[in-house]
Amino acid sequence: MEKKATRDGYGEALLELGRSHENIVVLDADLSGSTKTNRFAKEFPERFFNVGVAEQNLVGVTAGFALSGMVPFASSFAMFLAGRAWEIVRNSIAYPGLNAKLVATHAGLTVGEDGASHQIIEDIGLMRVIPDMQVFVPSDYEETMQIIRRAYAIKGPCYVRCGRSATPVLARKSSYSFREGRGEVRREGKDVTIVACGVMVHEADEAANLLKEKGISAAVVNMASIKPIDEALLKRLAKKTGAMVTAEEHNIVGGLGSAVAEVLSATAPVPVIRVGVDDRFGQSGDAYELLKHYGLTAANIAKQAQRAIKLKAG
Repeated sequence: MEKKATRDGYGEALLELGRSHENIVVLDADLSGSTKTNRFAKEFPERFFNVGVAEQNLVGVTAGFALSGMVPFASSFAMFLAGRAWEIVRNSIAYPGLNAKLVATHAGLTVGEDGASHQIIEDIGLMRVIPDMQVFVPSDYEETMQIIRRAYAIKGPCYVRCGRSATPVLARKSSYSFREGRGEVRREGKDVTIVACGVMVHEADEAANLLKEKGISAAVVNMASIKPIDEALLKRLAKKTGAMVTAEEHNIVGGLGSAVAEVLSATAPVPVIRVGVDDRFGQSGDAYELLKHYGLTAANIAKQAQRAIKLKAG
């Protein structure tokens, strides 16, 4: 299976947009080689701004460009953009409702050897709780490109979460088009629903294959739009299958699993089991060995799906 990093999809889409939209400016905090904004910088140096290792200032300058009528894309590692600069994001970008796009790379455990200090597993929650902030987590390279194009078209603040490591490019219908507030149904099922985002969408697909071998029919949803989330789809599948499992490369507190549970508890209560980092910090190691260590695998998703089915049966 072909593998490409979602951050590479960001760099490619940004360059493509820059060629057709002169109102786009790009800002980075001395990490353009890693965030892949260096491609834009090389072709459009007059529209690229490196603010140095100063993420709060990065967001403040981004706000200034938005107030000037430009469409700024600001990038850094997720730990710094969502973590270090959170208060500036809240008060200078989201509170005034500015048309600014925050694209963070190197999110989650798959940062790998950089260890716990850089493996932010809280950023979806941090961004999701900010009023009017839209939060997107692409599942692969191709969807990242779609999300970046869509983020440009959206009027208002967006946070896009990308990764460092190469991940599988998923097979999907050519007609698929990302839209905020809509989930992608990758397969229908009748016994349990698996809702995943990011790198875990591939694992969810594989988990459904494992369950099929046991005679269990699992629906799989790619929920790249965490906020707004597809409430109607979640409600429909909850009523159809009666059990849910969520899967994310994030703390199970505050992320996709929490968002799904919030919706279903109010509209269609069913058992919801969350697969993710179980409220622990990460550690240094190979990206995919870390996913195995923390149970972010197809095998564990399938195991938890069987558990959810038992819970709905009472």
